[in-house]
This record gives sequence, C-alpha cells and structure tokens, in this order.
Amino acid sequence: MRLPTTPVTTVWRELRDEVRQHYRAGRVIVAVDGRDGAGKTVFADGLAAAFAEDGSAVYRASIDDFHRPRAERYARGRTSPEGFYRDSYDYATFRRVLIDPFRAGRQTTATGFQLSAFDVRRDAPVETAWVTAPRDAVLIVDGIFLNRPELRGIWDWSVWLDVPVDVAFERMAQRDGTDPDFLAPSNARYRDGVDLYLRDDDPRAAASAIVDNTDVQHPHRTFRDFC
Repeated sequence: MRLPTTPVTTVWRELRDEVRQHYRAGRVIVAVDGRDGAGKTVFADGLAAAFAEDGSAVYRASIDDFHRPRAERYARGRTSPEGFYRDSYDYATFRRVLIDPFRAGRQTTATGFQLSAFDVRRDAPVETAWVTAPRDAVLIVDGIFLNRPELRGIWDWSVWLDVPVDVAFERMAQRDGTDPDFLAPSNARYRDGVDLYLRDDDPRAAASAIVDNTDVQHPHRTFRDFC
C-alpha cells in the first residue's frame, strides 16, 4: 500500500532510498536508536512501511522483546542507572535467535529466526515462534542502546532519533503514567542510564543518519558538526 505524502513519510522514504543505495538486495538489518521517548517504535514502523512500498519483505522487532528477567535487571539495585544500561537486555539471546539466523538467510532461506523472546510484563520467556524469510529481506529493530559498542557491528545501517530530554520524558509520562519532570528522583535510573550511554558510547557518532524527531509530524534530518 502506498503511503500518503507528508513531511514524515518523505523522511522515511529518503532514509529508505539511502539504505537502498548501499544495499540493493539480500538481507539488510536496520536499527532505530534513541533515548526512551524519542518515538522509535512509531518511526521504525513507518520506515518499515516505506520499505514495503518498493515490494521488500520487511520484518519488525524491538529490543524490548529481549529483556532479561527482572531479578537480573535489578541486580545492581532498583534505582541503579548503571543497572538500567548494563543489565536491561539479553543481547546473547537477541543475537542467537534473531540476528545470527537472519543473517544466515543470506546463504539459505531455510534458517528460521525469532522476532521476540521475552515478555517483560509477565517476566517470562515467550513461546518460541520461528519465522522464515526470503533471501531478500529487511529487518528493522527499534530500541534504546542499539549503538552500544558490542552491537554496532550487527547493523548494516542505523538511525539515531534526536529528542530533547524534557520532551522525551513528557512523552513517556503520557505513555506510561510516569512523572513528566525529567529531574524527578523517580526518573533518575532512566535519565542517568541513558546519559551513561551518551557519554561513554557516543551513539550519535555511530549512527548512519540522525533525525530530529522533536516534532513527530515534521521530523528532519540533521548532520554532525565535524569542525
């Protein structure tokens, strides 16, 4: 189905076309990174729809479906920013059941992969559901911390969504019922955990493209200043 032409769909198409300049066919893995509240899921869904316009087989996943169990996530303390950054996600399982088998499909389409592995609300693994794809396929993954050093090598292309911290926490409050004040003590784990990521790993520098998503209806591409 053809998407309407709007400021946001124009950005999705421009990014899709940029990816296709480098990857005309085969298996392609794209990451949509950004702080919590940046609008990653909606943006990734839209980018997937833009790829589908050109007939691509598109698969969607979120790192949120690869959480670690609650006891492991909070092992450093319920309010620990370092625990939020270091312990939230099961990257070994993520790579083993999704990324590695999806990549293996470049040689054989018989290899199945899982688009999710853990239900964070139930704090339990999900029932295994294996998916197969044609040799030419696009996988789009959204989530926080996707351009951390141990994951950078798995993406063929990635986008970082830029959003001011106050806007992000206001969106999170609308979504989750949390305190909209990013300086509130209840937000310290998440605010400071992302700050660790930004400070130590510079995900903007690792991204293939940067998009200002402050206005979700009018996102626009920005560029790093190398001066």
